[in-house]
Amino acid sequence: MAEKQKDQRQQEPQQSVIAKALVTGFTSGILWSGLGAIAYYFNFTEVSPASFIFRSFWQTDWTGTWLAEVLAVLIVGILSLGTALIYYLLLKKRNGMWPGVFYGIGLWAVVYFLLTPIFPAIPAFMELNSDTWVTTGCLFILYGVFIGYSISYEYREFNESVNSYSNQGRV
Repeated sequence: MAEKQKDQRQQEPQQSVIAKALVTGFTSGILWSGLGAIAYYFNFTEVSPASFIFRSFWQTDWTGTWLAEVLAVLIVGILSLGTALIYYLLLKKRNGMWPGVFYGIGLWAVVYFLLTPIFPAIPAFMELNSDTWVTTGCLFILYGVFIGYSISYEYREFNESVNSYSNQGRV
């Protein structure tokens, strides 16, 4: 039985931790920006992914359509590759929920305080309503926790499996 399990492990292609981190980044970008688009549709927030990606640069009719929202969600997924890579490089060894929470809060602060002048379609922070603050803050926190838990878990699992394989040959 143990021999059969060992054979199964050998047959599975090993994917690197950084590749899994990038997949996690893309997935989390799609998931949480998609939920942000839904929150915008139900008026929980004044901004949507398309507000940042398209409406800030083009003032055309198509930027208010569902197609713009879907394309913006996909672009946020691609941009999330970078945020996942940053988390991987800086915080992959941190375990628990709090590094992800603080990472999400930090990303939220960067987007809404530092990058707001780049996006003319986004009102200044104090001009946004409290529903937008809370909704987007929660979405960014959940985004950070999702990335944080996933990347640190994969990093820890990879290192434990490498250590267990290297210790098997020793008596």
